[in-house]
Amino acid sequence: MTRTIQQLFDLTGKTALITGGSRGLGLQLAHALGEAGAKVLISSRKAADLEEACAELQAAGIDARWVAADCAKESEIQRLADETLQRLGDVDILVNNAGASWGAPAEDHPLEAWDKVMNLNVRGYFLLSQIIAKKSMIPRKTGRIINLASIAGLNGNPPAMQTIAYNTSKGAVINFTRALAAEWGKYNITVNAVCPGFFPSKMTAGLLQAMGEENLAAAAPLKRLGDDEDLKGLCVLYASDAGKHITGQWLAVDGGVSVVTGA
Repeated sequence: MTRTIQQLFDLTGKTALITGGSRGLGLQLAHALGEAGAKVLISSRKAADLEEACAELQAAGIDARWVAADCAKESEIQRLADETLQRLGDVDILVNNAGASWGAPAEDHPLEAWDKVMNLNVRGYFLLSQIIAKKSMIPRKTGRIINLASIAGLNGNPPAMQTIAYNTSKGAVINFTRALAAEWGKYNITVNAVCPGFFPSKMTAGLLQAMGEENLAAAAPLKRLGDDEDLKGLCVLYASDAGKHITGQWLAVDGGVSVVTGA
């Protein structure tokens, strides 16, 4: 029997792990999945931030819990996966969102900063996806992986940004998404990417100040920055059976910025 649209988007009975879920875009995604019916576990490095975010989610009626872990470190990723599987059971939805950025001219960009960004933004995504897939998704032949990329991975830096490691990492995330989708399709695992544009957050605060929020909003066809709702719909589409035939794709959620910049 063909399901209704409400049934296709329903995540009741599903479990979701969201990295970088204590604030900003990660917390928005946790709200989206929880509001659609999923149990969620959020992770980031700081327990205090996670406690506050978890309380916010629970106040919204969401079954939420947390684990503090640094997704730049292999041992911490392994612990996060093990604790999540122990506490939630199988993971149906993995959202790789934890990320870092660094601003510096390319000619002076510190190597340790390059490694910090790449280890968290690319290596961390790969390791956590690999562990969760091997322990939970592949044996059951089902799963949804959602990777947070960025419109910064679609083209070069605007000269004022000077974030070459970040842009490089997000370009890598897009092709990681494509490659993983092609390889794991046989296990009925979908892998897709979200490419946000400019959203106010703690990580983007310095950049927005330097480039001017009003200037950035004016440059977008929709004449605004992203808000606390703008990623929700795409996230639930990718995570639910409404998107079961979508894999290896990326979509920019940027108010049209990538249209006018030629991405």
